Amino acid sequence: MSFVDWWKRSWKEVPKQHRKGFNSLVILGAWILWKLRNYCMFDESAPNVQTALQAFKDEANLWIVGGAKALGVLGLGRVT
Repeated sequence: MSFVDWWKRSWKEVPKQHRKGFNSLVILGAWILWKLRNYCMFDESAPNVQTALQAFKDEANLWIVGGAKALGVLGLGRVT
């Protein structure tokens, strides 16, 4: 199953009032993984799950402050 197929299938399982937040969550997750991948490739560092999780939390807070209210509805606001 491709990433897009998974996304479409999972999206259908999410309650309608949370779908916009789910889409933002998936995009944010993909963005963080892409940035971590580039960091590891170009700075020759080892991947670190804790670093990725903290980057996700920090970026989620920035997105919410920037107007991604649907992420906040999912309970992602002010995660530490």
